[in-house]
Amino acid sequence: MDIKNNISLKPFNTFGIDVSAKEFVSVDSVKDLTAVLNTNPSNLMVLGGGSNMLLTKDIDALVVHINLKGISVITTSEDHVQIQVSAGENWHELVNWCLNENFGGLENLSLIPGNVGTAPIQNIGAYGVELKDSFISCEAINIQTKMLKTFTKDECNFGYRNSVFKQELKGQYIITSVVFELTRMNHKIKTNYGAIEAELKNSEIENPTIQEVSKAVIAIRNSKLPDPKVIGNSGSFFKNPVISNSKFEVLKTQFPEVPHYKISKNTIKIPAGWLIDTAGFKGKTFGDFGVHAKQALVLVNYGNASGKDILSLSKQIQKAIKFIFDIDLETEVNIL
Repeated sequence: MDIKNNISLKPFNTFGIDVSAKEFVSVDSVKDLTAVLNTNPSNLMVLGGGSNMLLTKDIDALVVHINLKGISVITTSEDHVQIQVSAGENWHELVNWCLNENFGGLENLSLIPGNVGTAPIQNIGAYGVELKDSFISCEAINIQTKMLKTFTKDECNFGYRNSVFKQELKGQYIITSVVFELTRMNHKIKTNYGAIEAELKNSEIENPTIQEVSKAVIAIRNSKLPDPKVIGNSGSFFKNPVISNSKFEVLKTQFPEVPHYKISKNTIKIPAGWLIDTAGFKGKTFGDFGVHAKQALVLVNYGNASGKDILSLSKQIQKAIKFIFDIDLETEVNIL
């Protein structure tokens, strides 16, 4: 257990924000994680892939970097397979591993930044698919008791970009591994959300494989989203707001062209990117930071912006969306 002092977290967050951690340790086994927790640190911050956070200040705490690795098949049947994946595995590398094995279910989630251990916290999703669709369970360690617990899908209480780990159990557990159930044959191809069908049509693909769906998703994301290794960002900064039917009818009278997706009998999802674009923020720059030119949902650090710069811009956007559309935009990233 090698605890280091005053370590820059710039390499450990996709926004590329340069703040320092008072103490830092990387753990690559549950045993090492338990040993760290047994030191009973008074202040603790858990760090995964660093893709869903905005750091606005130095971290006066012990930062524990979860670097647990490993993917294993635990059960198989004629048409399904269950795999257990350690929390420190990179999400997109997991998707690629599944595609190489011809395991279906995660292909629509290709190229989402971050690690496996933080994916259930957000219930990550894209192009009509959410993590919960393939999720069976996860193992997590209680920070106080150091006891391991297995959480079923029902116990995780998944919602839109939400879970029990963001609500009642926030800050109480560290996820160490996740179990997924995927298809081996008879894959459930989902192409009717977003631009997947158009991308496949452009490639003259009528009956796509899971590999071709993934390739289409990657092409779409690369055409709209900046690579965090080139331009600092955390992907979608805001959640797509869900509003009532009655509020949507009012919105439609003012903005007849508003894109929308019916979520339930009484609710409609509005693309946050469209709201931000319509409000005039898409492509705007403010020195070293701004809103990406191709995707208004993405706030970017072009060089040496601070977390406070990005946070200030996000609040400016929220204020404008509330004023123009009477809609409250929630952040998808964690502000620290």
